[in-house]
Amino acid sequence: MRGAATRELRRGWTTGACATAATRAALVRLWTGAFPETVSLILPRGELPVWGLAHRDAGEGWAEAGIVKDAGDDPDVTHGCMVIARVRASDGGVVFRGGAGIGTVTRPGLPLAVGEPAINPVPRRMMVAEVEALAAEHGQRPDVEITLSIPGGAEIALKTWNPRLGIAGGLSVLGTTGVVRPFSCAAWIASIHRGIDVARAEGLHHVAGTTGAQSEQAVQALYGLPDYGMLDMGDFVGGLVKYLCRHPVPRLTIGGGIAKMAKLAQGARDLHSARSQVDFDRLAQVCGVRGVAQAETVLHAYTIVGRPLARVIADAAKRELEAMVEKTDIAVDVVVCDRAGTVLARAG
Repeated sequence: MRGAATRELRRGWTTGACATAATRAALVRLWTGAFPETVSLILPRGELPVWGLAHRDAGEGWAEAGIVKDAGDDPDVTHGCMVIARVRASDGGVVFRGGAGIGTVTRPGLPLAVGEPAINPVPRRMMVAEVEALAAEHGQRPDVEITLSIPGGAEIALKTWNPRLGIAGGLSVLGTTGVVRPFSCAAWIASIHRGIDVARAEGLHHVAGTTGAQSEQAVQALYGLPDYGMLDMGDFVGGLVKYLCRHPVPRLTIGGGIAKMAKLAQGARDLHSARSQVDFDRLAQVCGVRGVAQAETVLHAYTIVGRPLARVIADAAKRELEAMVEKTDIAVDVVVCDRAGTVLARAG
């Protein structure tokens, strides 16, 4: 609404930050005999959040604490979940275990070995730092087994990239800064990168980036690619191709709806409606139909021109992709679909 005040979006905290806070609270109980009322951490960029404990329990030689994840105003599927850390003495150093709701790595290509619980490197380093600091403070040995769990995590994980990346049975404990920034593109692009890493580690020679579910189904049916060869690119074709140029596979297919492929054909690298628009005058010139200049949408233009418009868009999008990968040996092709996933044109 014109003139309406806009509220600044509220940031939240990653599963890695919550796991570290829960670990700290459990360690305090293990080594002092009492849980803290609240727990705080200095995050990698200097933030100092404070959490209350949503769960606490202890027994002979162990203690556990739980933190409810608050993702702020970000539409994070893990918002509101409980991250629980149980600590006990280990035989040497810090050992990480995955409890209920924590996934297990089953494919190479991720920054963790196959068979490891899906607790990413930065959260691990944060937890190790807390163990070492608290051990020094309380005169204890920094030899601790940390078991993380997220009740309901296995079900929540089905809504994430984890099954496709080969992370089985639950969620990943993630976070590089500890902070969830609302509607950030970074998490999505990072998932695209990990998808490429997994495909390369599996020796896959062909991957496909698609803009949505319908184009994904169409492209996968065309080429018979496994799930881990399908990259949920969304609007981030530029982020996908940039990473792929540094970590190449021999063949890349880009598939999407005709409107988003029209943006790619005109040089856009981010296909979101707020960040790129179709130039209909230019589209009319390319397809040789003046009426297209007055079209309100690309789908409207398609009703005027028909499949020849889709072929023009596919060819132009392929040329743009070729320019993006010109310093590599990556072969590219394009698939243009309608909203139902019907293939309208292919190039390459």
